[in-house]
Amino acid sequence: MPIISRRSQETPMSPFRKLAILAEEVKKRGTHVYHLNIGQPDIPTPPLALEKLKNSLPNIIAYAPADGLASTRAALASYYQKYGHAIQADEIMVTAGGSEALQLALYGCFEEGEEVIIAEPFYANYSGFAHIAGVRVKPVVSHIGNGFALPSLAEFEAQIGPKTKGIMLCNPSNPTGTFFPESVIRGLGDLALRYNLFLIIDEVYREFLYDGQTYFSALDLEDLHDHVVIVDSVSKRFSACGARIGMLVTRNEALREAIGRATKLRLSAPVMGQLLTEFMIEEMDAYLPAVADEYVKRRDTLFARLSAIPGVTTYKPGGAFYCFAQLPVDNAEDFCQWLLESFNYRGATVMLSTGHAFYATPGLGLDEVRIAYILNQRDLHAAMDVLEQALLAYPGRKGQNIPT
Repeated sequence: MPIISRRSQETPMSPFRKLAILAEEVKKRGTHVYHLNIGQPDIPTPPLALEKLKNSLPNIIAYAPADGLASTRAALASYYQKYGHAIQADEIMVTAGGSEALQLALYGCFEEGEEVIIAEPFYANYSGFAHIAGVRVKPVVSHIGNGFALPSLAEFEAQIGPKTKGIMLCNPSNPTGTFFPESVIRGLGDLALRYNLFLIIDEVYREFLYDGQTYFSALDLEDLHDHVVIVDSVSKRFSACGARIGMLVTRNEALREAIGRATKLRLSAPVMGQLLTEFMIEEMDAYLPAVADEYVKRRDTLFARLSAIPGVTTYKPGGAFYCFAQLPVDNAEDFCQWLLESFNYRGATVMLSTGHAFYATPGLGLDEVRIAYILNQRDLHAAMDVLEQALLAYPGRKGQNIPT
């Protein structure tokens, strides 16, 4: 047998899908699984946008230009302009989801062996994409005790070395739901300018802000147009994860030209998803406010329920639809597997993402989980009932031995 590459075998496993096979086996046995492990909302995709797409299907689904349909890029430019960002259509590259935008950003901004600084915990797939690109992640640790507020700029600066090429941040954060205000973005921008670094900001969840907070985009950092790279997506904004449409936005013309070499090789992003995106942007003013309000209610429900469970440490996230929780267990990964293999309450169990997978520093997050509050109120309450009962029954609570 030919030897499989070490690089492929060492690519980090996605924590969102790691237990997926086990979950499917549990469902076959008749147990209902509440999926809080992955950011797949249960809110409908904009119905009018879907209807418009049905009524305007092309006779031939042909290739699109490598950087996206002209009409889609124009619609996306109008989206950013609505928020006051002076972005033009030719500064937007349409990608196969935010995931491809992240991969292209790493490909275009970094040589193999160079470094990117990221506050941890961070979106776990950053590790996998960086590994594939040959980029080293240098983490700066944040903590659940203060809601994963961004570490000081001095801590970021201390990580900058001769091979450092960029800083990456998701705002508001997947996986923590932490929102980073204008002062944080400007501070990171100052570091990027001073040390000549790329500043890559993942803005996928920018509409989902709570408690009266106002979003500030790195696109508005006037002196950093050649430094700023925005990764974006319609997946969560419009509950259209399967459309697989993302965006890479930068005013850096040389970077767009370089990345364009790769986009031309893969020919085009999904055409049907691009057409749907145009219609969803037309419906955004009517659609998004109610969606954001619904997530506030879900956040408040989750926070109240977690806070009432003895031994659980959590916080109230300021955005997105994720929250971390520190559980009274010896090992969260063992607990998550036990939930699926050995526990149900009223015919149901819960699937969570294990916290350690969102850290680059070994040993961190071992008793933490990420919870995606993407279920309706009834199902979210039911899932919390399961989690509460499971923690009472679990033989591996802290201070006890976990059975083998």
